[in-house]
Amino acid sequence: MLDLLRNVTVFAPEALGEQDVLVASGRVLALGTQLAAPSGLATRVRDFRGKRLVPGLIEGHAHVTGGGGEAGFATRVPPVPPSRFTTAGVTSVVGLLGTDDCVRSTAELVAATYALREHGLGAWCYTGGYHVPPTTLTGSVRRDVALVEPIVGIGEVAISDRRSSQPTFDELLRIASDAYVGGLMSNKAGVTHLHLGDGARGLEFVRRALDESELPASSWYPTHVNRRKALFDEACALAARGVTIDVTAFPVADGEDAWSAADALLRYFERGGAPERITISSDSGGCLPEFDASGRIVEMGVGSPSALASTLAELVARGLPLERALPAFTSNVARVLRLEGRGRIDSGLPADFAVLDESNRVTDVMCAGRWHVIDGEPVVRGPFEG
Repeated sequence: MLDLLRNVTVFAPEALGEQDVLVASGRVLALGTQLAAPSGLATRVRDFRGKRLVPGLIEGHAHVTGGGGEAGFATRVPPVPPSRFTTAGVTSVVGLLGTDDCVRSTAELVAATYALREHGLGAWCYTGGYHVPPTTLTGSVRRDVALVEPIVGIGEVAISDRRSSQPTFDELLRIASDAYVGGLMSNKAGVTHLHLGDGARGLEFVRRALDESELPASSWYPTHVNRRKALFDEACALAARGVTIDVTAFPVADGEDAWSAADALLRYFERGGAPERITISSDSGGCLPEFDASGRIVEMGVGSPSALASTLAELVARGLPLERALPAFTSNVARVLRLEGRGRIDSGLPADFAVLDESNRVTDVMCAGRWHVIDGEPVVRGPFEG
């Protein structure tokens, strides 16, 4: 069956105005005005006048096998069900391991990535986790990136964090170069995705790498850079040198020394930052811990994919044009991770869409030409979601 979306205002992510969109075989067949359904073919027609069609959001930092575990085995977060992504407008996911790269493995992560693909989402992953030497599938970061198709780089490698393995500068350069060369061999991003803690060293290693090594700025992709205001300043300076930075849509309390994802993006633009050098992720499925002075967890939240859509809605409500906000959730992520065909709407590309209402809330979601969410309700679920 073909799908014809009529009278929908398209952001691709640039504003294209009101269009009809014809979908066939999982891809966009045509965009235009007053498109006719092909004669003799079954076509499902839905009218979306007054609503907005945007590229499916890309969750570039997700603990798809579950995160947590920092306060005992009972605090291990369960895997994220597929419909948790789709109801949040997410059609593509990049999975990773965090603190627990001991019990949770790269093999398990690759399997979970394939499972998301079987559910109809776009899905990729990283090798490794917080610690050095990294956990891998083949015994080598370079071979994992080069030979295992869904693996796009290494991450999230923890630095400036009490939970890291306190890697040396040379150790970090070695694994980053392995990821980079593996990417060259396989035409992938080959990035090193860095988890930033709240330690005083901040992004010192990345600055040194730009100054002292031959690795290009594009090989570094630090995340959680909005967790401290001074850290965000460091990150903005690196973005000016060609590094793509990632801010996390976690809750920020009044008076906290952090920026919310919305505040971070607005401040980045106010500083004149290159629009293509910043992305937003939610840390979905990951533990959001609070530590006391002795380093013990006193409170723990869990990241949710819904933080992406709510941050997008907040940005538009605060006056940022939708076409200016969208790339941080869509095309910028696809560019830095080289996810071909994702993060945009155009003829011939995968039909991955989210439909937003007048309040920019997600109402309908299509993944690879199949409706996963209709009128706010998931119509496709994983086998264990009920």
